[in-house]
Parts: sequence; structure tokens; C-alpha cells
Amino acid sequence: MKKIFVGNFAFSMTEAELRSLFEPFGSVESASVVTDRDTGRSRGFGFVEMPDDAEAEKAITALNGKDSGGRALTVNEARPKVDRGGPRGGGGGGRDDYRGHARQKREPRW
Repeated sequence: MKKIFVGNFAFSMTEAELRSLFEPFGSVESASVVTDRDTGRSRGFGFVEMPDDAEAEKAITALNGKDSGGRALTVNEARPKVDRGGPRGGGGGGRDDYRGHARQKREPRW
């Protein structure tokens, strides 16, 4: 099974349209359009899963750079998601910029 990243498509593209784009090259297990969490609007990229690796490679080769609604598609094998540790991902924590020195207590403001 190969997961394929599809980017730079029109914000109006549906999952059915994304699936139909890949079906001429072989069997499509799933097709999903990534949407914004707050607005529900498409973010202009998605993922397609194809069970046959040879068919997936054929689709990647044929569709990468293809014009779709006036935009050149970006199609390649999906890479694992990288956790960037932003404000939603936890991360942060205590800063260690005291270079070995204990932090000085602050006086109350009142």
C-alpha cells in the first residue's frame, strides 16, 4: 500500500474528484482532502492510498506537474508527519537560558 501526497489543487476539489483523478491508473483504496480545523474549507492538499505500488508510481509520474484548474499539481510519495512542537503540539516548556545559574526570585508587585 502506498500513500500519495497530492498538493496545490483547487480549494473547490472534492474527495470524489480527487479519487477520479487517480482511478485511471489503478485501484484507489482511499482519497481524502485536508480541511481547515476552524473553517472546514479545503487547505488545497490531500492524500490518496493505492494498494498496488506499481500503479501508484505510474500515477505519481503521470500526475506530478499536471494542470488542474489552472494550477500545477504536486504529486509524490507521502512522508511521515513531522512534529514541529508548535503551540498546539505541546513543546515549549521551561527555557534553559540561565546557563547553569539558578533563577532569581522576583519581588511581589504589591
